[in-house]
Amino acid sequence: MSSYDFYEEIVETPVCVILERYPLAVDYLANHRLGGIDSSKTLPAALLDVDPEMLEEFGLDNESIIDHFCTFLEAFRSDHDDRPDAISSITIIGGRNKSGEQENVELTVRPGEIISIVGPTGSGKSRLLEDIECMAQKDTPTLRQILINGTVPDEMRRFDTGGKLVAQLSQTMNFVMDLTVREFLEMHAKSRMVSDVEDVVERCFECANFLVGEKFSPETKVTQLSGGQSRALMIADTALMSASPVILIDEIENAGIDRKEAIRLLAGNEKIILMSTHDPLLALRADKRIVIKNGGIAKVLPTTENERRNLEKIEKVDNILLGLRNSLRKGEVIGDGVVEEFMDEWFWSFLR
Repeated sequence: MSSYDFYEEIVETPVCVILERYPLAVDYLANHRLGGIDSSKTLPAALLDVDPEMLEEFGLDNESIIDHFCTFLEAFRSDHDDRPDAISSITIIGGRNKSGEQENVELTVRPGEIISIVGPTGSGKSRLLEDIECMAQKDTPTLRQILINGTVPDEMRRFDTGGKLVAQLSQTMNFVMDLTVREFLEMHAKSRMVSDVEDVVERCFECANFLVGEKFSPETKVTQLSGGQSRALMIADTALMSASPVILIDEIENAGIDRKEAIRLLAGNEKIILMSTHDPLLALRADKRIVIKNGGIAKVLPTTENERRNLEKIEKVDNILLGLRNSLRKGEVIGDGVVEEFMDEWFWSFLR
């Protein structure tokens, strides 16, 4: 369905029917102060009763707002992802590091693969994620190039905000809308034309609370969520509602959530996942890891079977430290006996 098709539908169909077909239209009209128009009429007819000055505040008039509305629906229509946007691979072609030295790398990543990005703080891990997000074409400081399905993406794909190619989970997430968690999730579900909004919202909420230590309610304002709660909410939202085939994660271990379960959840839908991390548990859980030094890709290492076996021991150590952290959170005093007990368990975990 093209915008032209939408135009015919909008000008010929009563607003009440449009709202039933496209739930997100409710928010659009409300945001343009048109929530109270006569929904029994078509939009052009209903606009005749609207004070023109209301639309002028948005730089629109009775004709242009119809075109604007059609463009909005086009961006979020349910069959938007039926375009030839299927992602079978992304390829990272190396550029240069901070010293101008060539990155001799060409890495292709396919759906279902998890790639970790490791390196010292300030080495350039986030820059690599940014290059992938903008599908760099030798036009960023690193001069890297990103291919989609083995080809150079056209300008429309690179800059189309409605394409949802990449979902980004950054280190900090600040909400500015004064919505409850339920309202926030409902808004996202409607914007993605989810068929069963109530069920998906409930699953997202339960999933977010599963990932975080400090629980919150559906009526909690998103502006009142802690950093960990905000990250848990967005991970659940991305995993269960986002159509983006590529997920970029920047240091999930700093979020105060169950990071192992978070990665398992995100990886469950055959998406391409790239995550920067300092956490050995996450780095070794990936299929490969990109090592960043001096702003450049120094090497790409596959996770070996020996490393996977050692991962089990690392998880035991991590569980021991988690127990110690939980004791501190409960206000318990960590005496010598407790430390010795943890050290003994730590030692024996390597011998099992």
